[in-house]
Amino acid sequence: MRILALALVLVLAAAAAAASQQASSDDEIYDQVRRRLANDPDVKGAAIEVEVREGVVTLRGKVREEKHKIKAERITRKVKGVRKVINELRVGIAIE
Repeated sequence: MRILALALVLVLAAAAAAASQQASSDDEIYDQVRRRLANDPDVKGAAIEVEVREGVVTLRGKVREEKHKIKAERITRKVKGVRKVINELRVGIAIE
């Protein structure tokens, strides 16, 4: 019985460590995506909301042109750790 309890504790500890590492990784992805979008002269990132969950990045907001929407997605895909990009950006006059 003690072995089973010990095994359960080890499994729970490993799961907690993995969850903590994923949260840290998501934070790093968020930072990198925001930085790269903000530094791009076309996209500028100001009106783009970024959400990251388990390596899946969702982009929301407005951009001025369709090519900026495409470019924002391409920039995001290049960030290490990004598994998928959900591009919900709308084309219109971006708020600056």
